Amino acid sequence: MTDAPVIFPANWRIVFPNIWRTRPFLADEQTELSLDALSRGDLSFGRADSDSLWLMKKIRRCSWPRTPLDIKHHDEEWGIPCHDDRALFEMLILEGAQAGLSWSTILAKRENYSRAFARFDPSAIARFTAKDVHRLLADPGIVRHRAKIEAVIANAQAFLAVQEEFGTFNRYLWAFVDGRPVVNSPHALEDIPAETALSRTLSKDLIKRGFRFVGPKICYAFMQSVGLVNDHIVGCFHRGLNEK
Repeated sequence: MTDAPVIFPANWRIVFPNIWRTRPFLADEQTELSLDALSRGDLSFGRADSDSLWLMKKIRRCSWPRTPLDIKHHDEEWGIPCHDDRALFEMLILEGAQAGLSWSTILAKRENYSRAFARFDPSAIARFTAKDVHRLLADPGIVRHRAKIEAVIANAQAFLAVQEEFGTFNRYLWAFVDGRPVVNSPHALEDIPAETALSRTLSKDLIKRGFRFVGPKICYAFMQSVGLVNDHIVGCFHRGLNEK
């Protein structure tokens, strides 16, 4: 597996509970503060002391995250069960926007999407009008694709309908896996499918309910991002963390 760029996880105390409690250098308050700074990106790799680098090099991730935003998403969201309706809606919208583009491109536009789409508030987005569509088509910070923009509005309306029927979108979504994540054991990216029977089932049901840009591949990526599926590569630090 090709090593990803060295970026220290924000949850380093959780990722390495035994190391940070027992490694002598971590008794040094200044070094611990340095590790916290590294996790925030406040210190460069070159400025870290040798013991900090020793710990950083112990981190092994899946090979797909390459940019800092990729790595942040991998470390803090991807494969981690999400049960917050607003966060689920956000990820559904972002995954739909990705169609035909790279995930890195969408993550780089994530803040712009949040600004443009009412902080991912489905109630607000559901009331968007043709005037809003025109505004969004002129916004260089998002993907200016009419069908994708109109899909966000339609999806907000469908999302609210699901909440009305099931109480929460979370309850509806997690029923597809009986409330427990599907944990796979891929050894390389090539072992991870683009879609599965389960993503096809979810896609079919979402489309029936009026959602757009929710094909089987988009649904599988969404399931990975919100933790319905754990596809962390065997050996990735997050795999053992999520299985505890």
